[in-house]
Amino acid sequence: MMTVASIVAAHLKKWGVTHAFGIPGKPIVPLLIEMEEQGLSFVLTRHEAEAGFCAGGYALKKNTLGVAVGTSGPGGTNMLTAAGQAKAFNSPTLFITGHPSVNGSGKALGQDSSFFGTDLVKMFEPVTLFSASVERSEQFPLYFRHAIEKAFTGKRGPVHLSLPFEVLLEEISPFELELPADSPHMQSSNLEAILPILGKAKKPVLCIGKGVHASRAYEEIWSFAERWQLPVMTTPGGKGAFVTTHPLSLGSFGLGGNERAHAYLEGGIDLMIVVGTKLSDMSLAGFKPHMYPEQIIQFDYDPTFIGKSLPVPTLAIVGDIKTNIRALMELDSASQQVAREYELPASVAATIEGGAVPENAVYLSAAEALQALRSQLPQDAILFSDDGSHSFYAIKHFDILEPGTFHFDDVFGAMGNAIGYAVGAQLALPERRVVCVTGDGCMFMHGTAVSTAVNEQAPVLFFVLNNQRLDMVEKGMKHWLGKSVGAIYEHGLNVTGFAESMGASAICCRTAAEVESAVKQALSNKETTVIEVIVDPDEVPPILNRVE
Repeated sequence: MMTVASIVAAHLKKWGVTHAFGIPGKPIVPLLIEMEEQGLSFVLTRHEAEAGFCAGGYALKKNTLGVAVGTSGPGGTNMLTAAGQAKAFNSPTLFITGHPSVNGSGKALGQDSSFFGTDLVKMFEPVTLFSASVERSEQFPLYFRHAIEKAFTGKRGPVHLSLPFEVLLEEISPFELELPADSPHMQSSNLEAILPILGKAKKPVLCIGKGVHASRAYEEIWSFAERWQLPVMTTPGGKGAFVTTHPLSLGSFGLGGNERAHAYLEGGIDLMIVVGTKLSDMSLAGFKPHMYPEQIIQFDYDPTFIGKSLPVPTLAIVGDIKTNIRALMELDSASQQVAREYELPASVAATIEGGAVPENAVYLSAAEALQALRSQLPQDAILFSDDGSHSFYAIKHFDILEPGTFHFDDVFGAMGNAIGYAVGAQLALPERRVVCVTGDGCMFMHGTAVSTAVNEQAPVLFFVLNNQRLDMVEKGMKHWLGKSVGAIYEHGLNVTGFAESMGASAICCRTAAEVESAVKQALSNKETTVIEVIVDPDEVPPILNRVE
């Protein structure tokens, strides 16, 4: 016989989980003790939301289960935002919360997580794929199996289990559960309908989103684009799924989009192949009716939003992206490469992904700062970009040299999520360099995750653009209303001092040369490093096409 807590820890170890993230509390102590005894590292985070972000980043890059543990009541509610973010990233993350006493349910309990108090099961339902409370130990094997299958089968994502104190200590017969990593992937039944449409297209475009990251379909997208000579543009969330130096790359469109992609659409297209994106308002920012194609082919695992964003005839290809594109190419294995050419105005075609960098004699531009960062990073550095103007500068100006090395969420968009995601990813891949691009607003919210990185000796490079404001909101309000309200800090954050107070190596930069030197220095050591870049507070980020 084994306790429920020991069975959980044993399975995590079996699945290759090396780290779990969270903050202790009495209801979950039995699980933490078992984790320690079985050789798992419990990472003490500075906030439960950070624990969830770290676990999400760990799961994405380790390709196994991420685990976030929080105590009952507010420990659980603090993780709700992180669960929503994991769902947006399709990150298979297990959120475990405690409950003070299942035998005492119905009585007055401190931090009650049942429906008599803070009903964590119901709260987690909208932001997870499965949420349940194990009220008797004999329920645990089946509930645990349900949770893990939901996390890994089909469209991956977060799950939640509430494990009361007594249940964790109860003994049951041991059992074995495998991760369903090799479960069958759904294939569409109408792939044949694509071939004649592709064959007659004169000016197509391939628009790829975050779903390509989730399915890890990088090679398939590359082969698909080259076989049919499809110019490729990425949504904000799809940034990093296709290298920007490829001859077929148009770069990004939507928020953070560049002139090359915009000019291609302005010239008129007849077919738009959409892969792994819902085509949200952020992805379609600047997409005017005269740019609409005659036909759309839309690949997505979830049919909910297929054909609903643009009033254009749409062929729905429902199922796993990797599986469907592979099957499509097998169907057309006898075809020859299609010869297509596309032309852009010389002034646009000559630009790099980000275009010209604005000049300012007083401040460094955010655009130039991102290009300076790219110039010094290794090709395979993994970058997590936070939610704010800094990310849209990165989407426009940061070149992708290897697919799968840039992650950004343009759907849920929790500020500060990338700080924790970068820490989790670095612990998952200690041999790689992980970088977080973030801003002062995000650092105010979740910057204490730097302390976690320092404590775990994780050499994350935090690249912080500081303009003393919530820049995206401030610039958007000014453009829309002529003024901004509540978006500028009266006393801004001293990022360098803040980082040093947590034990990180910190450098403040005001020029591109200083940025390049600081990045070189950070890469040469094995320390958590924060590079603060003082950027132009009046520079207008590439986000205003959303409010036009």
